[in-house]
Amino acid sequence: MIMKSLYSKFAFITIMIMVVSGIISFLLSNAYYQIKLKQQNDEKITNFAYEIADFASKHPLISLEDYFNHIGAIGYQILLLNNDKDEQFFGSAFREKNLPNDIPSQVLEGKVYHGIRIFPHKTFVTGFFANELKNSVGVPFEYKGKKYAMFIRPDIKLMFNEMHILFGWLLIISIVLSVILVLVSTKFLIKPIRKLNDATKEIAEGNFSIKLDIDRSDELGNLAVSFTRMSQKLAKVDALRKELITNISHDIQSPLTNIKGYLNLMENSDKSEREKQQYLEVVQSEVNRLSSMTKQLLLLSTIESKTDLMDVSTVDISGQLKAVIHQYEWSTLDKGIMMSYSLPDATVKGDPALLYSVWENLLTNAIKYNRENGTIEIELTETDGEVVVVIIDSGVGLSLKELERIFDRFYRADASRARSVEGTGLGLSIVKSIVDLHHGKIDIESKEGKGTTFTVFLPKL
Repeated sequence: MIMKSLYSKFAFITIMIMVVSGIISFLLSNAYYQIKLKQQNDEKITNFAYEIADFASKHPLISLEDYFNHIGAIGYQILLLNNDKDEQFFGSAFREKNLPNDIPSQVLEGKVYHGIRIFPHKTFVTGFFANELKNSVGVPFEYKGKKYAMFIRPDIKLMFNEMHILFGWLLIISIVLSVILVLVSTKFLIKPIRKLNDATKEIAEGNFSIKLDIDRSDELGNLAVSFTRMSQKLAKVDALRKELITNISHDIQSPLTNIKGYLNLMENSDKSEREKQQYLEVVQSEVNRLSSMTKQLLLLSTIESKTDLMDVSTVDISGQLKAVIHQYEWSTLDKGIMMSYSLPDATVKGDPALLYSVWENLLTNAIKYNRENGTIEIELTETDGEVVVVIIDSGVGLSLKELERIFDRFYRADASRARSVEGTGLGLSIVKSIVDLHHGKIDIESKEGKGTTFTVFLPKL
């Protein structure tokens, strides 16, 4: 119904545009005739009338009646008056013989009557087509010493009778063809919109594998391409959503299972206090793990909502990196990791707490996925427009497939799972969201077995 309604509206509006355009064109052409062409037409007919009168005056031997019959036959309407006010009509009849009473006398006395020029302005009837006696030109002349007044106008019906029919058919055919073409072209234009509407319904039902056979190079074609890309992105988002639910279920169920198991063991009275204390420590560890996951989820959700979040001030990036390095120095020493860094002074405008979370996540990530006795390098550079932080580790590295998803929520590379590295899979998602929030950019380069390089670009703002 929506498409039919749009089709009807489009066709109706187009036809109305044609009708209104036709009316405006007619009014403009009529105005042009009234303002300019009517004056030219009056002058032309007046000159022709003078030629006819001059010829009649100079050739007294011709038959005046035969002469004017000949003029009328070639396409003119003529009224001939003499001093006695005797009327003779030549050519086709006037539709209205409405000549003002005083005009014949004035013309007989030598004045010229410009009836075409002074014909009243009318909206839908131009003077050119008004077959009225007052819409004529009157000139005086003498024939055999007798005064005459001649009123003349072109016989439009005789001159353009066939053309009237031709133009009438052309007008009717053009209108009919225009309406047909409007209806067909409208249907052609609406067809891809109907397909897009059907595809939208499919997406609403959860079917994202849509292929639109719309091959156009106009705006509708571009819309179809954008729609296809959108459906592909929605399909990817839907797949990520399902995987996210699976990962959340897995990551939450695992500590819950451990907690339940160890609580059951603690209920066993045969266990010693030392064993129960160990079980309690495991339960506390799993509770902390769940708490950390919940906090990170809330942080990620808050960051992406971007509401009442940014507490912007001048942030000492060098100082923050040094603090993070000092905070996790015990972890690097525990794994025998060699840490090297170059941290000149550099500042940006941003949220200190959020940016500290970026460096903390990247450094802990480099430590967790590094090998024993590996290396970590941190470089800080500053240009006129931005601050660049590079963190290089010699860890397990990532494959190309893993690189494509490394910033997805709850995603952890296979290598990390195989090594049973603890984590929620949210750290890098948080990093990416915070960097985006600061209008920055984060790049990653990695090779399996050789290590990973994270590069963070932050504008100074």
